Amino acid sequence: MASIVKRNNNFCVVYSYKDANGTPKQKWETFTDLSDAKNRKKEVEYKESVGTFVVPQCKTLNDLLPEYVALYGKSKWALSTYQANTALIANYITPLIGSMKLQDITTRVIEGYYQRLLKYEAADPMCGKRKHQFVSPSTVRSVHKILRSAFEQAVKWELMEKNPCIYATLPKYTSKKRDIWTAETLFRALKVCDDPKLRLCINLSFSCSLRLGELLGLTWDCVDISPESIEAGRASIYINKELQRVDVASLNALENKNVITRFPSLSSRCTTVQVLKSPKTDSSIRTIFLPKTVAEMLVEFKAEQDMTKEALGAEYTDYNLVVAGPLGMPTEQSTINGALKRLIEKNNLPKVVFHSFRHSSITYKLKLNGGDIKAVQGDSGHAQASMVTEQYAHILDDDRRLNAQRFDDFFYRHQGAEPEMPHQTAQPIPENSAVDADAAAALTKLLANPSMAELIKNLAKNL
Repeated sequence: MASIVKRNNNFCVVYSYKDANGTPKQKWETFTDLSDAKNRKKEVEYKESVGTFVVPQCKTLNDLLPEYVALYGKSKWALSTYQANTALIANYITPLIGSMKLQDITTRVIEGYYQRLLKYEAADPMCGKRKHQFVSPSTVRSVHKILRSAFEQAVKWELMEKNPCIYATLPKYTSKKRDIWTAETLFRALKVCDDPKLRLCINLSFSCSLRLGELLGLTWDCVDISPESIEAGRASIYINKELQRVDVASLNALENKNVITRFPSLSSRCTTVQVLKSPKTDSSIRTIFLPKTVAEMLVEFKAEQDMTKEALGAEYTDYNLVVAGPLGMPTEQSTINGALKRLIEKNNLPKVVFHSFRHSSITYKLKLNGGDIKAVQGDSGHAQASMVTEQYAHILDDDRRLNAQRFDDFFYRHQGAEPEMPHQTAQPIPENSAVDADAAAALTKLLANPSMAELIKNLAKNL
C-alpha cells in the first residue's frame, strides 16, 4: 500500500519495497500537485496488486544519463566515442529535456524533441562554442542513438517499462557524396607540392587507404622497407595504433583506456592532449603492402629524418614517429589539413579534404581488381565487407554497364554465337627481351577475347 505525506509545499507518495538483496526499503516520490500524487498512489497500488510494479531509481533523464554513462558508456565506448557522446549529452540532451521525468517521456515527446532540435543552435563538440547554424539531421540521429541505448538500459534496469525511442520517426537524412580527385589531378598535385611531409602523407594515404590518424600514428618499428623486402615486393606497414587529440576530462574518466602513449602538453592550461591509442575495432589492425615507389619514398624520408636527429641531438625528442614534427613531437592533424588547403588554393585544385585520398584509394583499388571487395577491405580496415559495398557500390557501375553490353552482344546480336574477330598476329618476342614468353602468350590470348579487350580498354579510360 502507498500513502501521501505533505512535506512543505510538496506531496510525497510513500511506499515500501524490497531491493535486489531482499532488504526492506522505503521510497518517497515528490510531486508539486496533490492530484498528481493521488494518481501516482493509485498507479503504485494497482501495479503492486497485479505484480507489474517497478521501483524507479532515477526520476528524471538527468538522473539516468550519468548512471548510464558510468555503468554502460565507460565499459562499452572507445575514447573517441565517449568524448563525442558525452558532448552530445551536454550540448543537446541535458539542456532541452534533461529535467523531464522518465515516466513522462513518450514516443510523441521524443519526436517533438527531434523537431525542436533541428531549430536549435549547433555547438562545437570540443569546446561547446555555438556555431551560428542549426543542428543537422545527422546530429539528431547521433542523439537518437544515445537516447535509444540509454532508455534500453533503463528498461533492463527496471527504471522504465518501455523504450520510447524504438518507434520514434527520425528526420530525413541524405548522406553527401564525398568529392575525390582523379588520378590525373592527384599526380598533378603531387608534382606541384613542395612540402615533403605533405607529399609523403598524400602518397601513403592514397596507396595504403589510410585514415589520417593512422598515418600520423605510424611508427618506424611498424614499417618494413628493407632492401630485401622491397626487392621481393614484400615492403609493408603494420597499422596497430592511431594518433588522436582527446579531451583530458574524457581521458581521465576512462582511466587512459586503450592509450599507448600520452604526449606531454605544451601548456598546463590545455584541456586536450595528443595520444597514441589502439584502434576502435580489431579490423583496423592490419598489414598493408606498399607499392615499390612508395616504399622507396619512405627510405629516402627516413634517411633525411635520421640526419635531422643527428643534427639536433638532445633537442630532438624521438618517439619513433614516421611523420614527426621538427623536434620529434607528433604532427597535428590540423597541420596536414592546413598544408593541403594551401596547396589547393595556391594551385587552383578541386577542393577536397584529406580523408578524400582514402576514398580515392579504395575507388581505384576496386576498379583495378574488378571489384574484389574482400581484398580492398583488408587494406581499408572496414569492420565488414558490407561497409565497403554500401559506400562504393557506385564505382562498379561501369562494370555493370559492360555486362549489359556483353549480354546484348552475345545473346541478341550474335544469338549466342561467338562474334568473329579479325585475325591477330602476336608480335615476335626479341631474344634478349626480359618479358616472359608465357606471360606474353597469356596476354595475347586475353586480348583475343573481345570481352576482356573491351574490359581492359574501359579500365584504361577510367584510370
